[in-house]
Amino acid sequence: MNTSVQQTHEPVQMSEEKVARAGSIGSPAASRARARTLLAIPVAASVALAVHLGVSKNQPLPETHSYSVFLGIILGSAGVAAVAQSFWSHLRRWMRHMCPIIAAAVWLLCFWEVITSGLRLLPLPYFPSPAAVVQSLIDDRRMLFDSTCNSLILLLSGYLLGLAVALVTGVSIGWFNQARYWGMPLLKVVGPIPATAWIPLAMVLSPAPRFSAVGIIALAVWFPVTMLTASGISNTRASYLDVARTLGGGRTYLIFRVAIPGAMPSIFIGLFMGLGAAFLTLVVAETVGVKSGLGWYVAWAQGWAEYGKVYAALVIMAAFFSTIMTLLFKVRDRVLVWQKGVIKW
Repeated sequence: MNTSVQQTHEPVQMSEEKVARAGSIGSPAASRARARTLLAIPVAASVALAVHLGVSKNQPLPETHSYSVFLGIILGSAGVAAVAQSFWSHLRRWMRHMCPIIAAAVWLLCFWEVITSGLRLLPLPYFPSPAAVVQSLIDDRRMLFDSTCNSLILLLSGYLLGLAVALVTGVSIGWFNQARYWGMPLLKVVGPIPATAWIPLAMVLSPAPRFSAVGIIALAVWFPVTMLTASGISNTRASYLDVARTLGGGRTYLIFRVAIPGAMPSIFIGLFMGLGAAFLTLVVAETVGVKSGLGWYVAWAQGWAEYGKVYAALVIMAAFFSTIMTLLFKVRDRVLVWQKGVIKW
């Protein structure tokens, strides 16, 4: 009797909670919070534009104009998005999450300009204003685009080569005892050596600088992916293997249909670590022998004391590397979708 009464009251209680939640969403406090979120970017961009116009009297006219247009684009885009989010729920959720971050970035640009162009607390030419960086991005857009494309080709070539070799060696070491006996000492000796330490030897052995750069990047990727792949394979649950053997699975089936899928979380951790190592090695490898790429561009600009171009390349690197990392996260989410309710990411 009590159970039936409790069951009849549960839907009523749930509906009351939904009504209360809906009321809180439409409450004046919630409306004010949404308004503050939507106004965060326009307010930050307006203040940054006013500060720029106030301190840009001694700056070249092209820099002032380009940076003013840049801030104006941010301000206009924020206004258009604030109107469009009323009709587009996906955009509304995105803005609720990203507006504070974007506004903080604009405030940081404003602070950067105050301490460089305004108060001149940082010495030139090592610390240019954000207007100078934006102008460098515009002036050298073709060279930066070419350097980014060459860095992408070099990074993908080394990363995919290292990944292919690492998956083979990792699965072999993790599954076969004989491969583990001979492979683990090699990993313990060669793996901890930084990949950049092999650059002098790679330049001697390789016929071309680009091939040596690809090999160095592949070596940097090989170690973490191999270690974590071998760890994931060797830690496959024995119960899974026993069930597969009972159902008639052979060695190939056990490796490719049981061990490797079970090791995918560890493999993806290795992929992320290998990608970070590839980024670091890419920049260093491009400064030695390679005549194009973002690392080469940074060294070239530093040699001419063009630090606005150096910062422009760093901005491109940040966008370039974070985009690739985001794509890898998307692949991980798709492959490991079964983990979403078990592990939070």
